[in-house]
Amino acid sequence: MSNRGWMVVAGAAFLALPMVASAQLTANVSVTTNYKFRGQDQKSSSAQWVKPALQGGVDYAFGDSGFYVGNWNSTVDWLDNNKLEMDFYGGYKFKAADVDWDVGLLTYVYPGNTLGNTTELYGSGTYGPVTVKYSHTVSKDYFGWAGTKYDSTYKGRNTGYLNVAFAQEVAPKTTLKLAVGYTRFSSDIKDLGVPNYLDYSVGGAYDLGDGFSLSAAWVGANKTGAFGFVNKGRAIVSLTKAF
Repeated sequence: MSNRGWMVVAGAAFLALPMVASAQLTANVSVTTNYKFRGQDQKSSSAQWVKPALQGGVDYAFGDSGFYVGNWNSTVDWLDNNKLEMDFYGGYKFKAADVDWDVGLLTYVYPGNTLGNTTELYGSGTYGPVTVKYSHTVSKDYFGWAGTKYDSTYKGRNTGYLNVAFAQEVAPKTTLKLAVGYTRFSSDIKDLGVPNYLDYSVGGAYDLGDGFSLSAAWVGANKTGAFGFVNKGRAIVSLTKAF
């Protein structure tokens, strides 16, 4: 690299120092009786109510800049030769018009079986206890339903997911949580006979102190006739430790 190139790199590193110095690293680990993603069981090998999953992740915030990156992981069982979901994301948070905004990019990775790999753009706004979030698929692949690794004639791009969530402390250390979501598949996936569907979650969380929290919820989705038992409602209990 030329001297000029090194000067550019050094200058960029110097400008980034204040941001790195004030960066914040957080982590979490959870154990749950079932992992549902958008209302669907992520262990589809059996119709059992209890399908334990181990989950955890790390987040790195670049000080007060609003920028962040992170990784979250969970055990799963719905793809051949794969037992792990790995999510990688990065985005920018800011406040405008009394609303907390969050925009970013997220990639779901399934080691051992790339059929499930999916990339989405997301954006959310939180006002008081209500958060509205929309995720839009930008990859051709969409969780094994369609894409270049499934069939080049079908694409999952433009599949959208809208979620409206409510979270409000209703008693000391106790938070009520409600959510409803809607998955709108791409036209190619719908051509396969896969219907759009609604998912829901009704529950709450209790702060146990020292970074521990206990949550419980009834989670499920409609269109069970099309998706089977993975969409049926389940009582899910999770214990989380934040660091």
